[in-house]
Amino acid sequence: MDRAVCRSLIREVNRASILSREARPKTTATNFRVIFEQGHRSGSNRFDYDLQNALTFMRSQRMHKTLLDRYNPLHDLTTEERIKATARRVGLDMPIHTPEGEDGS
Repeated sequence: MDRAVCRSLIREVNRASILSREARPKTTATNFRVIFEQGHRSGSNRFDYDLQNALTFMRSQRMHKTLLDRYNPLHDLTTEERIKATARRVGLDMPIHTPEGEDGS
């Protein structure tokens, strides 16, 4: 098993985490360590292949999210927020004016 692949996989897990390193559950690191040790003991090429596939998948997911955020900034908004932002983009977001005499004064 290639140590570089294991380190890269751990880095990707860290980058994907929304929690700080201190706040992350220790069980994640422990589980990865057990998986790596079991795979190392088995000595199978299949395990190395699966690790490389997992690494490629995680990198691709991160890149996809980065590109989605960059080129489609409305993707994480609610439907109502998305409609307002789209209308604002094409100049349809106009201020609401009260006609004189109807403002209650």
